[in-house]
Amino acid sequence: MNLSRKGNVLGVLVDVIDYDATVESVMHAARERRPYAVTALAVHGLMTGVLDAEQRFRLNSLNLAVPDGQPVRWALNQLFHVGLRDRVYGPKLTLAICERAEKAKLPVFFYGGTPEILSSLRKNLLNRFPQLEIAGTQPSKFRRLSVIEKASLIDKIRESGAAIVFVGLGCPRQEIWAYEYRESINGPILAVGAAFPFLAGMLRQAPGWMQERGLEWLFRLWTEPWRLWKRYLLLNPLFLLLLLLQRLKIARFEDPGKCPTKELLFG
Repeated sequence: MNLSRKGNVLGVLVDVIDYDATVESVMHAARERRPYAVTALAVHGLMTGVLDAEQRFRLNSLNLAVPDGQPVRWALNQLFHVGLRDRVYGPKLTLAICERAEKAKLPVFFYGGTPEILSSLRKNLLNRFPQLEIAGTQPSKFRRLSVIEKASLIDKIRESGAAIVFVGLGCPRQEIWAYEYRESINGPILAVGAAFPFLAGMLRQAPGWMQERGLEWLFRLWTEPWRLWKRYLLLNPLFLLLLLLQRLKIARFEDPGKCPTKELLFG
């Protein structure tokens, strides 16, 4: 069940889709216990695919790549005149799916982040959705996993009975994880960016007016300058330049990427 179509933004296929259709697609796959990989792409995530042919292949192999960032939504509207009225923001999408999972009695699993983040996330979600069944959580090891560790993690998720797996490893590791695990998990995998620390209350979200105007990057740069300055001060201008070239049809971005030669096994 796919309720969207894809638009080529700088070679990365982004779905023209809203919250309702995204949630319906995820829930349909969850009820069928069918593999279904989803990522919420902001500019940084999209640019990892522009600059890395193997990452572009991974992103273009996922079932859904939703427009998490306002600039990505604006790009779809400018290039394809689709009239998307809202983005599909990872934290809001996470809450929407947890709400539906609670009603449908579908267990969820959270992978990534620190034990402290996962503990606070679990507490906050259960305060909001008391009947939500959290089948399990697993913190990141912040390194590559061995083949044996990957198999053990897959077994743990499967044995938990989880119907939906949320992944919060940061970009691009979470998209790589979703790509490499997508056929091994019997249900949707959602790479949802900073949703874990945001919903855990451990990372401040930008005010609504900044999010609506596409200024979330400025707020995050202000709060975490040393970690994020390269991401926003270098990638954002490059994104705008390349988008202008695509919009004016000076440059074409038709290379779908290169199939990865090996697994990276980020965990």
